[in-house]
Amino acid sequence: MFRYLTPKTIKPPFARYSHGVEVPAGKRLVLCSGQLGIRPDDLVPDDPGEQAQLCFANIAAILDEVGLALSDIVRINAYVTDRAYLRAYMDVRDKLFADPAPASTLMIVSGFARPEFKVEIEVIAAG
Repeated sequence: MFRYLTPKTIKPPFARYSHGVEVPAGKRLVLCSGQLGIRPDDLVPDDPGEQAQLCFANIAAILDEVGLALSDIVRINAYVTDRAYLRAYMDVRDKLFADPAPASTLMIVSGFARPEFKVEIEVIAAG
């Protein structure tokens, strides 16, 4: 279905992601806004790994609305507020996505709308 692009002529990915993903013609695209690690009752866990799990759970719920799943994600943009949170995010991502993994970018940012947020994730899915 998708063509995962990791050319042999460039350095392989540093972690579990693909350099690019080709989506074939005729597929629907779903673009998800950035999701934060917040529960429906407004609770925000302190742990960045738990926040990442909630972000992906929210994304799974959004995709389910249109009959898609996390396995239909072709692009991830993730943001953390501290270099110390990179591993917690990557551990969650790596448990959810097998090889070949989606294209992905992970950035360290200065903060989000509320100071308790440590992780935000946005995705593009196709199906």
